[in-house]
Amino acid sequence: MKINKLIFAITIAFIISSCSKQQSSVTGWDYNNSKNGGFEVNTNFQEQMTGPGLTFIEGGSFTQGRIEQDVMYDWNNVPKRVTVSSFYLDETEVRNVDYREYLGWLKRVYGSSYPEVYNKSLPDTLVWRDKLGYNEPYVTQYLRHPAYDNYPVVGVSWTQANNFCVWRTDRVNERILINEGILKEDPEQIDDNTFNTEAYLAGQYDGIQGRLLRNYDPSTGEKFRKVKMEDGILLPKYRLPTEAEWEFAALGYVGNTTEENVADRKIFPWNGASLRNSDKNNQGEIMANFKRGRGDNMGVAGNLNDNADITTDVRHYWPNDYGLYNMAGNVSEWVLDVYRPVTEQTSTTDHRPFRGNVYQTPLTDEDGFLAEKDSLGRMIMVDVDVQENAYRRNYKKADNINYLDGDIESQMGIDWNNFLSEKSDKDTSAIKLDKWNTSASKYKDPAKTGNSSEMYDYGGSSLITDRTRVYKGGSWKDRAYWLNPGTRRFLDQDQSSDAIGFRCAMDRVGAPKSNNKENQRRGVDYSKK
Repeated sequence: MKINKLIFAITIAFIISSCSKQQSSVTGWDYNNSKNGGFEVNTNFQEQMTGPGLTFIEGGSFTQGRIEQDVMYDWNNVPKRVTVSSFYLDETEVRNVDYREYLGWLKRVYGSSYPEVYNKSLPDTLVWRDKLGYNEPYVTQYLRHPAYDNYPVVGVSWTQANNFCVWRTDRVNERILINEGILKEDPEQIDDNTFNTEAYLAGQYDGIQGRLLRNYDPSTGEKFRKVKMEDGILLPKYRLPTEAEWEFAALGYVGNTTEENVADRKIFPWNGASLRNSDKNNQGEIMANFKRGRGDNMGVAGNLNDNADITTDVRHYWPNDYGLYNMAGNVSEWVLDVYRPVTEQTSTTDHRPFRGNVYQTPLTDEDGFLAEKDSLGRMIMVDVDVQENAYRRNYKKADNINYLDGDIESQMGIDWNNFLSEKSDKDTSAIKLDKWNTSASKYKDPAKTGNSSEMYDYGGSSLITDRTRVYKGGSWKDRAYWLNPGTRRFLDQDQSSDAIGFRCAMDRVGAPKSNNKENQRRGVDYSKK
């Protein structure tokens, strides 16, 4: 933290300073000089700071998928070689106390005018109920009682988890600006007068301003300005990890690698095939919280081996070689991807693989200016326009969930380049696109499943739609089979469980290797707990 603060202080000091003499290697003109146009560059930026709660995950190549026996015969995670970029991931699962902090903020800020925002964010505590079990104490106490503060939050849907990530991004970035004196704390924030990162960058949030940054651009007529993305002060968004990221981080091969050689392939987030600690100081202790067998959730009285009949403290067991806790056991975790039963090399990219892209852009008015933020203080996002992207080579539409997976284009065999090659102008192209949309509409699933392809007969032959999301890792109520990071399951994005939680991720910008000594993690001492 001291190193991060020092880097941040240097960055801020440089931005505020007016005496930079560095020049462009292209034109020879000075950077950050109001006398020659004031083009601003942060030439002192060194490395992205690590956000609260996060751990740096150095990326690399690995074999994604299940490499052990597939006893369920799902064949839904065929091994494939992929590359994961460096990123950040929460050390632990999001706790009850973390989620209650989120709920408290929502109630304070939106409770009077928009109580539905708070109500829709409440975890479903009824997930604890079992028709043949007595779990009522968990229904009323698990989320709220301080005894469970450091236990992972459950009953949270994929949609709710994503909304938490949005809130966390804004609160962290607002705190950064407050800590640097650029903004002041504003306890009176309410409704649309709340800090949102995108709204702030778009100039649609002012807050209580403190010490603004020096403005070198003379065309604005202002001596000071707000923070911009180019300053490198604000952090990227918190989000759910992709399936590949989660699996890569769970395996933690960074501790098994010498040069480019991986010494031992892992079945679990720790070395070896055993579920017990082999170190002489903790020999025989269970390595994760899971169900050992029918009727055995925590061992025998007097020797409660895993010390948990349901979930437990998010730091109770040993972390893996990245310093991540409970990447096996405790709760399963939501990831970002849409579920598909087959993930072969030919149907996914081998660099940062992910299925679920729906491209969006900020809403603009008829003059091309950004529309005003919504009633909750957030920028309004809309799907990208089909006609505006008709000539792109990398994508044509907003929703790409079904790409190369029974999507409409594949079923109809349309060659887009030939389809649009006969165009004479934009109007002709637009007419052709309208005709294509009309003819393609008959292929769309009439059920409320987004743009789900007809190859997945929801409610008939499958439970798969475009709203079906992946969750990873075994939980407190799962057998050891599910502790392997290569296993995968799915659930509708608006449903929840007493065994599914989540943790947040963040993009790493810049170099994939970190120079921060705190980010260098190799090996775990299993003799300590």
